[in-house]
Amino acid sequence: MNATTERQIVVLGAGFGALSTVRLLRQHGCTAPITLVAPRAELHYLPGIIWIPSGLRTRADLVVPLDSFFARMNVRHLAASVTGLSADGRVVHTSAGEVANDALVIASGGRFIRKLPGIEHAITPCEGMAAAERIRDRLREMSGGTIAVGFGANPNEPSAVRGGPMFEFLFGIDRQLRREGRRDRFKLVFFNPSTQPGARLGSKTVARLLAMMGQRGIETHLGHKMVRFEADKVVTEGGEFAAEALFDRRLEPTGEFAADLILFMPGLTGPAWLEQSSLPRSPGGLIAADAGCHVPGLERVYVVGDSGSFPGPDWMPKQAHMADLQAGAAARNLLAELAGRPGAHGFKVELVCIIDAIDEGTLVFRNERRQIVLPPTRLMHWAKRGFERRYLALYR
Repeated sequence: MNATTERQIVVLGAGFGALSTVRLLRQHGCTAPITLVAPRAELHYLPGIIWIPSGLRTRADLVVPLDSFFARMNVRHLAASVTGLSADGRVVHTSAGEVANDALVIASGGRFIRKLPGIEHAITPCEGMAAAERIRDRLREMSGGTIAVGFGANPNEPSAVRGGPMFEFLFGIDRQLRREGRRDRFKLVFFNPSTQPGARLGSKTVARLLAMMGQRGIETHLGHKMVRFEADKVVTEGGEFAAEALFDRRLEPTGEFAADLILFMPGLTGPAWLEQSSLPRSPGGLIAADAGCHVPGLERVYVVGDSGSFPGPDWMPKQAHMADLQAGAAARNLLAELAGRPGAHGFKVELVCIIDAIDEGTLVFRNERRQIVLPPTRLMHWAKRGFERRYLALYR
């Protein structure tokens, strides 16, 4: 009999890390009952929301019902939200009651740090489909004005940031407005508290991205700590840009700049339910893990994706590809533990992304040995679309 047959495995979440964990457990021969806890039996493919404002994608294209996948994988779905953990991870507390387990994989995602005053005046794109649809609708309503795009960080967790999509929204909106013949009626401003925004992508990539902004007439406002948002402006600690200064370079900068539409991605921290658990946490509020995705001090408890803080370089990305790699390590180590063997599998750290601009894309790759950034091409745009199609086919 398979050593895992009678063990109960619980997976928290229905995103990339969670679904890859399920898929890889079954691929490695696991026959144990698996319960997946998530509010909905749906995969929301967030990398594709960059194309919602232009109409290249709709919600229907990017939300995949998981009933068929769960049936193929013999997975029980519990439609509930996680509210806490107890008994060293052996009991999951949910909005639908308690769920016991013999092994647990936490892949419920991170949470955006929404502490900046006035953040309700900004749209955070990666909060989901509705946010991207709001951007689409606002762009359709606007006849002109200033669009401000930026991202922040978790000051205690350098890797807990998701800046890549904001570059894509920035370049995508620029391209969309040009296609529509109304780019001259808008100012695009990119802002970031760092003078090297997106540094974890690598110095070559930062230089390329800033050069692309200059070529497209996108203003930059860099190196000033965020203070607050207001309904019609972005305020920083220094180097303000008054509305007129964006149009007239002769004017002195002030500490704010006007914005008719603000897109902002805050840094990430751990899920809210983490407060109702005894799980170890990193300085940035994420779940602490070792190089094999195991949560130290707890038996058969693993974390993958945005929920976790992992040892490695400070440029380790918070992206779907990384979550998939971590899921591979967690699945194999969990099965080893259930079979009475030590789990010794790690995961490689690499950053792979295509920064898309609707009809062309810039390939960025980084690992411990090299950094690669290629000029934007139409081929990379179609490669990104092709990857989306193949990836979603796994779960349809």
